[in-house]
Amino acid sequence: MKQVSIIIPCRNEEKTIDYLLHAILQQTYPLDQIEVIIADGMSSDNTRRIIFAFQETHPELAIHVVDNPKMHIPSALNLALKAAKGFYIVRLDAHSVPKPDYIEKCVNWLELGKAENVGGIWIIKPSAASWIARSIAAAASNPIGVGNAQYRYSNKAAYVDTIPFGAYRHDLFDQIGGFNENLLSNEDYEFNERIRRAGGKVWLDPEIQCEYYARPNLSSLAKQYWRYGFWKFQMLKHFPTSIKWRQLLPPTFIIGLFGLMVASVFFYLAKYLLGIIIFLYLAVLLIASLPMVTKEKYPPYLAGIPLSIMTMHFSWGAGFLSSLLRSLFRK
Repeated sequence: MKQVSIIIPCRNEEKTIDYLLHAILQQTYPLDQIEVIIADGMSSDNTRRIIFAFQETHPELAIHVVDNPKMHIPSALNLALKAAKGFYIVRLDAHSVPKPDYIEKCVNWLELGKAENVGGIWIIKPSAASWIARSIAAAASNPIGVGNAQYRYSNKAAYVDTIPFGAYRHDLFDQIGGFNENLLSNEDYEFNERIRRAGGKVWLDPEIQCEYYARPNLSSLAKQYWRYGFWKFQMLKHFPTSIKWRQLLPPTFIIGLFGLMVASVFFYLAKYLLGIIIFLYLAVLLIASLPMVTKEKYPPYLAGIPLSIMTMHFSWGAGFLSSLLRSLFRK
């Protein structure tokens, strides 16, 4: 029996899966105590060939691939859990690269009983060399863009609401169940909510670090955040009291702007207020980009970071409102 099972949802990740597997190979935790379970959503690119080639050249790392015909993340996680034999479960994604001591530090905290779920922070990297890809990566760790999602920027260890890639005792899933397959996103937040409602804790240690590749362009970023917003509302139907003020800001902002746009057709004051709000919003985004422009001496951030944050805000809010309206009409 292995001590640690790493479970990985995966689909068409030919650009990054090799980085992840090499990062696991470099872990300070004993490799003979690790197994890797990859739940592949029927990849149509070279992902599987890369995995099988890695297996052949690195037989010292136990890697198992299971099919995920539903092709979404929560079903992948549950299938990987079913195949996992480890006492501890570490969840990673196929576009993540954990630091060498990632597993060792997670297991140490679990053995000390620090929390039921232990994880760390994302070191967000651009997935392309373009100015917009670099800007998206910078925006994805900016508090203006992501609110108080501490795993994206915190340097202080603390108990938190959620972390993206958790480490757990295997028997936790026997106690509170697996991942909710009715949620095609936000499944990790919902699982952490169940942990905390069962009396457990979620521990964030910024010394536990994992590189994460952000989306390469605004189109894929918009799709990602629309999905986040859509499934956040669906998650809230299960746990409505888990809503945070930061999560209400994007949809409220969109409703407010739309209302002022309609009112401005009839009232000059509404047009005046709309102009002020848009000006202030853009000014805040521009000011938020200045620290990164100064730090990295990269002027394109002046346009790229505000564009990226706007895409995140409006896509998330639109997804949330779409999910809300869909639920209302279904009723």
